[in-house]
Amino acid sequence: MRSTQCPRRLLVVSASGTENDKQRGENIGTMHRCGVIALALLASGCDPIINIYGSFFPAWVVCLIVGILFTILLRLVFAVAQVERHLGPLILIYPSLMLLLTLLTWLVFFQT
Repeated sequence: MRSTQCPRRLLVVSASGTENDKQRGENIGTMHRCGVIALALLASGCDPIINIYGSFFPAWVVCLIVGILFTILLRLVFAVAQVERHLGPLILIYPSLMLLLTLLTWLVFFQT
């Protein structure tokens, strides 16, 4: 363990780093969260809006949920039919299938 001299006080370095390192990590985490929120707000402002029981949702959220549900359903079908073991790397197959089904849902309902 070493200590670092600051103009005002003595900081002791722990196993997880200095106080400045912790604060820098918190600042990066906060900036990341703000960026994600800003991106979500900007992206949702130009999509069709769907009214579901009085709540308004961007259409891409509904298409994403449908894509996820159909992917889960197809995963179960693949497992029962014993096709899953013949597929390529599953970590690539299922996200690609989810994206395909999400975009197909968008095209079927919102042909723009």
